[in-house]
Amino acid sequence: MSRTTARIATIAVFAASLLAAAAPAVAQQAAPQTQAAPPAPASAEARAAYDRADPLSRSVFWTEQAELNPMDPVAGVKAAQAMRDLGRYQEAADMAERVLLVQPANVEAMLEVGRSHIARGQAFYGVSALERARDARPSDWRAWSLLGAAYEQVRRSQDAQAAWAQALALSPDNPDVLTNMAISAMTRGDTSAAEPLLRRAAAQPGASLKVRLNLAMALGLNGKMGEAEQMMRRDLPPDAADRNLEWLRARAGSAAADQARTWGSLQGG
Repeated sequence: MSRTTARIATIAVFAASLLAAAAPAVAQQAAPQTQAAPPAPASAEARAAYDRADPLSRSVFWTEQAELNPMDPVAGVKAAQAMRDLGRYQEAADMAERVLLVQPANVEAMLEVGRSHIARGQAFYGVSALERARDARPSDWRAWSLLGAAYEQVRRSQDAQAAWAQALALSPDNPDVLTNMAISAMTRGDTSAAEPLLRRAAAQPGASLKVRLNLAMALGLNGKMGEAEQMMRRDLPPDAADRNLEWLRARAGSAAADQARTWGSLQGG
């Protein structure tokens, strides 16, 4: 091999080694940037755990889940329920309405629209959604019960009584329906009619603390302070029981119950 030929071969080998060394960097620059995968919906276990959490934690969690998947049939409704539990009634109604924009047949969202507007004292704006829920599921007592509450709030008393009668036909002796009927009577000042309804409600296995406290209120307003105090002492801490009993003693025998104090019970099933 001549000296010139050897020099050319050396240069070729050196150039090849440079290209080989540069190749990974060139390939790395040419490779497309990989995007981070979108967050996945929470597992069933995580969802169940958040269902047992406080309302604020639930509202944050379920709002995030609804934003991840607006077609999730559960997340938006659960977020609205949590907001309502926090007393953020208008936000709850707005969230439930957002669900209906993308899921117009979601009956649970319709019911939540109604509950939220009833809770904020503006039931008129929830009547249409509740009537759609009733028409979509005529055998669901909750729609009828909530309609009764909404009709009563907008002073359609005959319609309210008819709706509650249908709710009881579908779910006899349902404590929520009986409580709504009783609170309706109390807001009209008819505490004597409210008492037997609340006694029936409180006697049911599924009766809640709300039912028992409303019965105690009716008893106190009817002058039965001894029985009312016994119930409150069983269900409330001493300071809360003292406050409620003081309120009742100031109004015992009055023909009219305080609507602001009792209307919160008119929230249906």
